[in-house]
Amino acid sequence: MAHSTSGKPTDDGVSEGQDALRHGDGGGGSGTPPPTRRGMLSVAAAAGLGLLAGCGEESAGSSGAGPQGSTKAERSPSATPSKHSPSPTPKPRPELPRGGRELSRYRLVGYCGLPGAAALGRLGIGDLDDQVRQIEKTARAYAADREPQPVLELLATVANSSAGPDGTYRSRTSPDTIRRFHDAAKRHRALLLLNIQPGRASVLGEVKALREWLVHPDVGIALDPEWEMGPGEVPGDIYGHTSGKELTDVARYLSGIVDEHDLPQKPLVFHQVAVSVVSDQSGLRPQPGVVLIKSADGIGSPGMKRDTWRQLVRNQPEGVRTGFKLFYEEDTEGSRLMTPEEVLALRPRPDYVMFE
Repeated sequence: MAHSTSGKPTDDGVSEGQDALRHGDGGGGSGTPPPTRRGMLSVAAAAGLGLLAGCGEESAGSSGAGPQGSTKAERSPSATPSKHSPSPTPKPRPELPRGGRELSRYRLVGYCGLPGAAALGRLGIGDLDDQVRQIEKTARAYAADREPQPVLELLATVANSSAGPDGTYRSRTSPDTIRRFHDAAKRHRALLLLNIQPGRASVLGEVKALREWLVHPDVGIALDPEWEMGPGEVPGDIYGHTSGKELTDVARYLSGIVDEHDLPQKPLVFHQVAVSVVSDQSGLRPQPGVVLIKSADGIGSPGMKRDTWRQLVRNQPEGVRTGFKLFYEEDTEGSRLMTPEEVLALRPRPDYVMFE
């Protein structure tokens, strides 16, 4: 997650000259540049690969939609039910990919990323089906007292280091790419989380732009508020910020979709790198049908990550569950990756374990 300074893409999807941000301090003011960290803003390179929609472009086309302009078939008189016809079988209620309607039976374990941008996470590397099979294997190691639920966390809105035509400092992943990942999630009975790094765009507006996917029972939202910028702020220069009220507004919108389509519980993850990233946490209000998950997003040794965890889960709002993020590269620079046993020993035990 870094600010691109040169705009010249390299082979792995990261622009040369990127300033790096580093997580794990658990604090820091919203106007203070964060510690360094390996580059994440590879939007220019990803856009060059044709993976992202242009700034301000609305998501178009829904998965499984029929041809435009088609008309409903006329009903045949012989198909009209008589008064003696048996009652139709009730349509089954939508369920989660691996059954049931409540997430509490599962431990969510996943990879994040964007295809063609290796710096953004494991999900953007190699064959997609192979990666999902690896997630499945990893998920079993973290399941413990629950059933494993693989997760694909795809970056659907990516923060930019440049304003773009509409001044929002963000680009949207193309519907074709989202559809490909949703199809993979369905093949493997996985959850698809659509990750939003909003830049200066409206968070709720970015969520609403994904509605065609959110009506599915296997699609949820992950927010990355460290990339949510205010007026005059540029992604990568400082940590962004959100509020308990804004998170509640997103949860309320998702709750409406769940109610309208009789969907199972829908996850709403928000990654938090520092206490300052979420203000007025007490204003966060859980909504029916939506499972709020605060994911601790800190880099470092096991000891450093536990310290960040303790700061972030202190005074946890009632009804909010926890997640934990591991970094295959950054966590192992001068240290090692935490083991499943160490992660599961955290209290409260994480509901979601995500790898980058």
